[in-house]
Amino acid sequence: MNMAVAGLLAGMALGFAGYFGGFGAFVLVAALGAIGFIVGRFVDGDLEPGEFFRTRTGDRDDRRR
Repeated sequence: MNMAVAGLLAGMALGFAGYFGGFGAFVLVAALGAIGFIVGRFVDGDLEPGEFFRTRTGDRDDRRR
């Protein structure tokens, strides 16, 4: 499935949730879709947990120059 079809299906799901369930259902479906997308990227190996929890390197004074 290409990204255009996935986007179409996600938009249709959000539209149905918003129409039949109201704004709360719309937000819930959008949040769960985003979580599912990120979990899917982890499972595919496209993301690593360290990318979200990487510490900053360097001294703060270096950025001021």
